[in-house]
Amino acid sequence: MWTQRRESNQSIRSGDHRNPYQRDKARILHSAAFRRLQAKTQVLGVGMSDFYRTRLTHSLEASQIGQGITAQLRSKYPDLTEQLDVNEQLIEALCLAHDIGHPPFGHGGEIALHYKMYRHGGFEGNGQTFRIVGKLEPYTLEHGMNLSRRTMLGLVKYPNFIDTLTNLDIEAQNVPHRQVKANLWHPPKGLYQCDSAMFHWLLEPLSENDKKHFMGFNQFPDKHSKTRFKTFDCSIMELADDIAYGIHDLEDAIVMGIIHREQFQQEVANKIKDISDFSLSDQIDSLTEKLFSEFHHQRKDAIGALVNSFITSIEISKKAEHFDEPLLRYDATFPTSCHHALGLFKAFVLNRVIRKPDIQIIEYKGQQIVMELFEAIQSDPERLLPENTCQRWRIAELENNGNRVIADYISGMTDGFASKLYSSLFLPKSGNINDQFTA
Repeated sequence: MWTQRRESNQSIRSGDHRNPYQRDKARILHSAAFRRLQAKTQVLGVGMSDFYRTRLTHSLEASQIGQGITAQLRSKYPDLTEQLDVNEQLIEALCLAHDIGHPPFGHGGEIALHYKMYRHGGFEGNGQTFRIVGKLEPYTLEHGMNLSRRTMLGLVKYPNFIDTLTNLDIEAQNVPHRQVKANLWHPPKGLYQCDSAMFHWLLEPLSENDKKHFMGFNQFPDKHSKTRFKTFDCSIMELADDIAYGIHDLEDAIVMGIIHREQFQQEVANKIKDISDFSLSDQIDSLTEKLFSEFHHQRKDAIGALVNSFITSIEISKKAEHFDEPLLRYDATFPTSCHHALGLFKAFVLNRVIRKPDIQIIEYKGQQIVMELFEAIQSDPERLLPENTCQRWRIAELENNGNRVIADYISGMTDGFASKLYSSLFLPKSGNINDQFTA
């Protein structure tokens, strides 16, 4: 059942000996949604430099790390990984696709779309990824990329619906665009209710007990609810994503001079020395020297050592909750020491790079662009949407879901396309008015 697809009448071409996950990986690689990642912000805004990572290069690096994790686990746990049918092409596919739902301008764009969609089912990047692979990408007429069930399920990091996970007690005040505070509008992490048919199809092989527990979540008085579980495949993908974010994105910030050695030494290196059972605790000073060296090959050596240390430490653990399905019963996890160490790297990137005022100004600007575009298109969709998107909007509007199509359209934009459309709509130019649309 895990290799089944929603549309089962697609023929396998003569001589095509690929397994289902190799075909899934190819569909992701050749999709327009994947190509657009080359022009979407990862951490630093697109256009600030031609060196640093975009969403595309981040996804490629996460895929390579995921492949490394899979190879390590198969070596450490040969019997268990055989039972779980661990597949490198599957993990590569998940890592390649994990970010394709993220809108332009990074989390600024996500905040903007959730703000505009709050009354219409919300917006969240992982939920949008699920929607793209299962419905929007035109590989098939109705079922998107028509990926295998196991691949689709591996992309579901948060297996419940935004409507269910929303804490209405912390509803933020509806304020003008320029007064929207990002920290008040982080979306609940989940799926869209309008995509429930896809999700329920995914869960068909599971027992009723597994379905109930898999969709379980923790509630909090002062924030949105958070789901508790993910599949084994998804846990590998998430670890690969965390390593790529914590270590590789650090490299960009070092090269561009955004962070300095003294900051890293105080906030990361000195604290890692206190983690007695982390494999690189006694080497962190020499690694710091290499990270901030003027010689690129030394920095690459240090980055490689850090990535290798995290990959080789990963273990397979059994969930405390009972699941009948093995894919739900196990997770790939870090030992406590490695989890703590990588957390220091991630916190450092967050505090010293992402929250840096220069970066937040760019994110805020992108947030404003996305909200202005949404409001303009929402005011007259049949006038401003491209014809094929407008046809989808007309159909969705019959079910009072037209705003979801507008969110689909804007979230699929690259940073550059969104900026260009904003300029065409709102910034007058000298010369003939037609010049606005010929650039």
